[in-house]
Amino acid sequence: MFIDKLIESIKEKNNPTVVGLDPKIEYVPSFIKEKAFKEFGVTLKGAAQAIIQFNKQLVDAVYDQVPAVKPQLAYYEMYGIEGMIAFDETCRYAGSKGLLVIADGKRNDIGTTAEAYSRAFLGETVLADEIKQKAFDTDALTVSPYLGIDGIKPFIDDCDKHEKGIFVLVKTSNKSSGQLQDLVTQDCRSIYEIMASYVNEWGKNVRGQYGYSSVGAVVGATYPNQAKLLRSIMKHAYILVPGYGAQGGTARDCVNNFNSDGLGAIVNASRSIMCAYMSDNWKNLYSEDKFAEAARAEVIRMKEDLNSALAGDR
Repeated sequence: MFIDKLIESIKEKNNPTVVGLDPKIEYVPSFIKEKAFKEFGVTLKGAAQAIIQFNKQLVDAVYDQVPAVKPQLAYYEMYGIEGMIAFDETCRYAGSKGLLVIADGKRNDIGTTAEAYSRAFLGETVLADEIKQKAFDTDALTVSPYLGIDGIKPFIDDCDKHEKGIFVLVKTSNKSSGQLQDLVTQDCRSIYEIMASYVNEWGKNVRGQYGYSSVGAVVGATYPNQAKLLRSIMKHAYILVPGYGAQGGTARDCVNNFNSDGLGAIVNASRSIMCAYMSDNWKNLYSEDKFAEAARAEVIRMKEDLNSALAGDR
């Protein structure tokens, strides 16, 4: 079951964090970019090939430290077909290094279309009678719940059938999330509270040996007070926490997403790790050609920061 694999890797590495692989060509060090552009031209293919090399070196630097990576599909889709090839190659390479791969696509639609999305990322695509093949071999997917259960059930079914996971948007980290998610209904509950209740219910049949479900939730680090309430509602859901680092979330902000057992959440950082070599913390210690070492240093710093905050809360 996905959630058990995730928890076991978190325990093994003593690290409840995930590295977001959200590449833009401007993040890629010039020596990688120039080589790719020389070989493939200043084209979408050239950019995608540079991103592949960038991602692979990042994975090589951190795979022994983190349990998972989270490539955000938008950062690959904007490079067209070549970008999706980079996404696929990145996922396969991370998997070959023993990392779990969470595809951040926030997918959802009406039932049959949701089923197609689910097959693409969690299940298998039917090619002919009894012939099926995996399209993108990822371990989990972020999904949007705002079409209701018929847009979510296909993903839950594939979680059960293929031992995969989903993370449902509950309270997102962006500043305007409250425009919809904070609205209060007639029963005096906010939309995000109601959504949390649904997540708790939807995940009851895919709980693993640690008591957590493969149907998890997304709760931004930038909303720690709401996280405390949501943690009490979603007793069995694992929470994916974006917003740490470049978006302003701190380790202390993330603590409320965890349970007293030190489990229950996994915290994502993207730019602060990928671009660590350009940051004030590391640019004087690591030159551009040492970008992967800077990323590793930031991963270890984040791990220690988060574990220290968690230890202080217990």
